[in-house]
Amino acid sequence: MAQLHDLTAVEQAAAVREGAVSPVELTEHYLERIDRLDATLGAFITVTPEVARKQAAEAEAWALAARREGAADELPVLHGVPVPVKDLNLVAGVRCTFGSAAFAEHVPDAEDHVAARLRKAGTILLGKTNTPEFGLPCYTENRLAPPARTPWDLDRSAGGSSGGAGAAVAGGLAPVAQGSDGGGSIRIPASVCGLFGIKPSRGRVSGGPVLHDVSGLSTSGPIARTVADAAALLDILAGPEPGAPYGAPSLPPGETFLSHARREPGPLRVVALADPPVPGVALHPDCRAALDGAAGLLRELGHDVDEMALPVDDSVRQAFNAVWSVMAAARPVPPGEEHVLMPLTRHLRAAGGKVSGLDFAGALYVFRMLGQLIADALLTSYDVILTPTLAQPPALVGGIRDDADPAAEFDAMAAFTPFTPLYNATGQPAVSVPLHWTDAGLPIGVMLGGRYGDEATLVSLSAQLERARPWAGRRPEVW
Repeated sequence: MAQLHDLTAVEQAAAVREGAVSPVELTEHYLERIDRLDATLGAFITVTPEVARKQAAEAEAWALAARREGAADELPVLHGVPVPVKDLNLVAGVRCTFGSAAFAEHVPDAEDHVAARLRKAGTILLGKTNTPEFGLPCYTENRLAPPARTPWDLDRSAGGSSGGAGAAVAGGLAPVAQGSDGGGSIRIPASVCGLFGIKPSRGRVSGGPVLHDVSGLSTSGPIARTVADAAALLDILAGPEPGAPYGAPSLPPGETFLSHARREPGPLRVVALADPPVPGVALHPDCRAALDGAAGLLRELGHDVDEMALPVDDSVRQAFNAVWSVMAAARPVPPGEEHVLMPLTRHLRAAGGKVSGLDFAGALYVFRMLGQLIADALLTSYDVILTPTLAQPPALVGGIRDDADPAAEFDAMAAFTPFTPLYNATGQPAVSVPLHWTDAGLPIGVMLGGRYGDEATLVSLSAQLERARPWAGRRPEVW
């Protein structure tokens, strides 16, 4: 028999509007599953049952009043639906550790715009999802919580840095989750957890009002089981806020990303790039098979797909390393707490302290040149870029982490995730689509990238792929 967590987030919201399910029921259902399964999955750093129950009661009262007034259809798109927040994002009055033992007891007074938008939309905060320290690695292991594991194989990592969000959604501990992505941190967990994830265009979602990422690499976005769920959450998160340094073009009046998930994209021109852009990195056969399968499906659906090989240039990786290390070094750490940081964090902070201002500016200039190159050389002739999401299948827990040699660990991260950082550098939108599973039952994602500001095309195309090859009915080891 179907259970509440079998419903998609959009279906849950519809049931709340109709009065068939209450936010209180949904909240208790997920809190019970978290209590029973989270020690296995490592999805949460902090669970907030008191906050969740209070918000659920308020959401139920709001929904009841709307039904009495005949205005249930005017409720926000995910009203009454539980949506956890990543533990890099501030929620006023709720512990925020940034995945670091140095902030184990940190409770902020301020609140991120994304958290405020989720609250105003009537969603329910189940808790703060697991993340590695300061979101720096592509796995989710820290000194505060168990490792985040993909429910498809509990020996393997849920990826990072939004690994807790990925584990929560894939394991049925939340219907949808907010994540953040500075180098692939939404798309990596989406790939290894068999989910759909959106890295929005730079400026689509405000990162303020505090802890702004001055590099422009990072943004918040959705991780979900279905394209429609992710689109609905993006509709909540997106929009201008005071002080935002960037602003992606708004959708036309009356349009939503959810509406684009319900329409056909029309025939598109797609370019497939199979070769990893990092020198010396090989593409695993399973990831190549995922790419080939996606290209074949796109052709069956009437799209033109060309494959192209681009010159491999290490300058982008070097620029990313410089900016990533500077951002690690710039992170404020309480006095006397440097010694409790993870070895990789200390390594990156030391490296970042050696990057000059001119070198940092030069690295950002490489990002801008890359964005111009892709716009001029590819996106004048093609609508969408297709690549693997990752160069390797899901990694074992501890398989990338190397506390004894963090420099080697950082190189291993680049070999695992050579494709994803490009879109953080350029600011373009990108999605990871779960179209392929290996013979061993491991999910392998493919990535679609689009023109700046054109998430709508990626959403419509992904929804078309989902209808042609549905994935949400698959069930992982933990469900």
